[in-house]
Amino acid sequence: MEKVSLDGHSGPWTEEEFLALDESFNKIELIDGSLWVTPEPNRRHNDIASALSTLLRPPALTAGLRVRTTVSVRLAPRRIVSPDLVIEREPSDLVFGDVSGVVLTCEVTSPSNAAYDQSLKMQVYAEAGIPWHLLAEPDFGDYRSVSLHLFQLRDKQYAKAATAKHGETLISADPIPMSLSTNFLIDF
Repeated sequence: MEKVSLDGHSGPWTEEEFLALDESFNKIELIDGSLWVTPEPNRRHNDIASALSTLLRPPALTAGLRVRTTVSVRLAPRRIVSPDLVIEREPSDLVFGDVSGVVLTCEVTSPSNAAYDQSLKMQVYAEAGIPWHLLAEPDFGDYRSVSLHLFQLRDKQYAKAATAKHGETLISADPIPMSLSTNFLIDF
């Protein structure tokens, strides 16, 4: 497949054009023919995602699931996204996880993409039928606090299932047993 450049492209992107993009590009997502490009996350964002992965990995493995960070998931034709973290069954495709195997998506908001993560991304995850979504919202001023929001899919929309403000621990039995200390997320 020939590599495609972002320069000079007009009109909606096809999935084939998206997949042929130069691999040096990252954090580019395809949603209904439009490319969504977000800047590389900062180190504190990555610390929070890494800490979440550390906390979620043992209970996920016990449940026969995998925790993966920044992987591509094909939600539907012309919808390919890269959540910060997913919990999924072992995919048959090493490039894209099968959306039917994704149990939970997680986004850690950043100053540049908070609105995108809190609205459009949650909407496309819900439309794809992903049963759970976790949203981590750090304080962008100094990254010394973070809140967590766990959502469960109900009637094709996410409803809040649990919340933990800074200094609290989010505890839930579903989709896997989890105990997520917000203090651990910023002290990791």
